[in-house]
Parts: sequence; C-alpha cells; structure tokens
Amino acid sequence: MKLTNKKIIVTGAGSGIGKELTLQLVNKDVFVIALDINDEKLNDLSKKINNSNKLLIYKIDLEQEAEIEKFYNYIKNKNIIVDGIINNAGIIQPFQDLEQLDNKIIKKVMNINFYAPLFLTKLFISDLKQRPEASIVNISSMGGFFPFPGQSVYGASKAALKLLTEGLYSELLNTNVSVTVVFPGAINTDIAKDLDIKAKESSKMKLTSPKKAASLIIKAMEKNQYKLYIGSDAKFMNILYKINPKFAIKKINQIMKKTLDK
Repeated sequence: MKLTNKKIIVTGAGSGIGKELTLQLVNKDVFVIALDINDEKLNDLSKKINNSNKLLIYKIDLEQEAEIEKFYNYIKNKNIIVDGIINNAGIIQPFQDLEQLDNKIIKKVMNINFYAPLFLTKLFISDLKQRPEASIVNISSMGGFFPFPGQSVYGASKAALKLLTEGLYSELLNTNVSVTVVFPGAINTDIAKDLDIKAKESSKMKLTSPKKAASLIIKAMEKNQYKLYIGSDAKFMNILYKINPKFAIKKINQIMKKTLDK
C-alpha cells in the first residue's frame, strides 16, 4: 500500500507505539486521525507535530461501543474518507491469576483489546472496500500466541484479536484491503505504569523501542505483509512454542519470576 496522502486511523495514539506511528506516518505525508482517551497526550502530540493539515485528534473511550459509533458518524459527517485503520490501543491486566481478577478488569481488558478493534473495523470495512487500496492493521501480542503467567485474560484478548485478523484476511483476500496482524514482543512503553507493575533492576529483558516497532509496522503496511513479529523474543518464542510448548511455558515462567517483583 502506498501511504502518501492516505488517511489512516491510529488508536492509542497518545503514547508508545501509537504515538510513534502517528509521528512517522505524518512524516510520510499521511493524514492521521489520532485516537486516545487522554486529552493531554493528544494535545502534546498535536503540538509536537505542529501541522494541523496532517493531523486530527479525537478523544475517545474505546471501552464504550456507543463512543465508537459516535466517532464513525463524526468521520462520515466531516466527509473524511478513511484508507486504513491501525488498531493499536491496548491494556494489560494486573499480574494476577484468573481467580484473583476482578470481573470489571476482565471486561475492560476484553472491551479495549478485542471488542473495540472489532467494532471499529466492522464499521469501516464497507468504506475501505470502496478505496483503490486500503489497510487494516491489528496489533496483537506475543501473548496472543503464547501463554504468559499472570496474563491469562490479556492473552485471551490478544489471541481473539489474532484469530479475528486471520479471519478478516481470509474474508478480504480477493479485495483491495490488505490485512496485517502484528505480534510485538517486549516493547519499552508505559503500558504497565497504570497498574504499578515494576520490573526488577536486575532484569536483562531486551526491549524494542516504540520508534523501531512503529517503523517495522509501517514497512509491513507498505508491503501488504500478512504477519509481523517484532523483537527477537517474539520470533524465538513463536518457533519454540511450536516445537515444544510445554518447555516453552516452563521457560517463560522462569523468566517472568526473575523479571517481576511479586
């Protein structure tokens, strides 16, 4: 997909990978519709870009289906023709076993990580089919194909997004809409800060920068790539889990125990 002069929606655009995606896409002459729940971060992003002709910021709570529908109607009323969606927004759960998790947290994780991209994509699919070329990119996770201790619900949400994306790829195979599913490994973002998750200073986990991750995602869009694994950890665990799943699960349990404070 040629990105120049396209109009792309980016969710979770206020920080991390979403912020970097927005910055890099604008530099490629893409008009970005940047969605986030945080007003302050969106305003900071707008100031950083300093080019209102290439950016539209929109505050939204993706947990609420009604807000997603309101956003779609807003875009239609402004006569903005969308060429692509990057469903990047996501949250993790507290590092707890399922029996300890509050049901409200379970619903929130599923709503933001799975139902939000599902509903947003569903609303725009017919519009995307009308474009000469279009793209849907869903950011899953290494946790979407491999179980992490204390992240069962998060993993379930990302696994559901993975399979949804694979289904969309099949459905849209003979159309002008390319579909990409992304599996980031450990990324150096603040996704865990709100949950007070603290890594030990002795952790040797190698993190991919949001800038690097965003660059790889954009390249995948340009090449109409089906699947993208980001980071040596994601690539390695994808292979190891296929070869010996029991050993892989034991290995990640050992790593996580050394990495996170209990």
